[in-house]
Amino acid sequence: MDVFEDYLNSIEDESHRTRMIQIIDWVHGNFPNLEKRFAWKQPMFTDHGTFIIGFSIAKKHISVAPEEKWMDLFVSRAEDSGYSHGTKLFRIGFDQDVDYDLLREIIEFNIEDKKDCDTFWRKK
Repeated sequence: MDVFEDYLNSIEDESHRTRMIQIIDWVHGNFPNLEKRFAWKQPMFTDHGTFIIGFSIAKKHISVAPEEKWMDLFVSRAEDSGYSHGTKLFRIGFDQDVDYDLLREIIEFNIEDKKDCDTFWRKK
């Protein structure tokens, strides 16, 4: 059984579930070496035990959590894609396209930046 199956099946709105599945499948297909993990009520991907990216569903959007360092350095990239944001995440509205180039940049940055990290979260 896929680690995200129960979570995905719990998403009541079929179009929202489909969007989340598309994003998760894209990440897995493009970064097959990342491990899938379900924690803190969200699907996430890790590399050698360290957090790379996480997603969660809300009523009007999918939250993307790239970890705070990426947000501090590159929040303008999320803004350029038309996404609203908080300090640790940005939101892809269900009426917006998914910027897969942005997701690729986030994942590649975090993999490289955390290649020597031995903790789940970055230490400040």
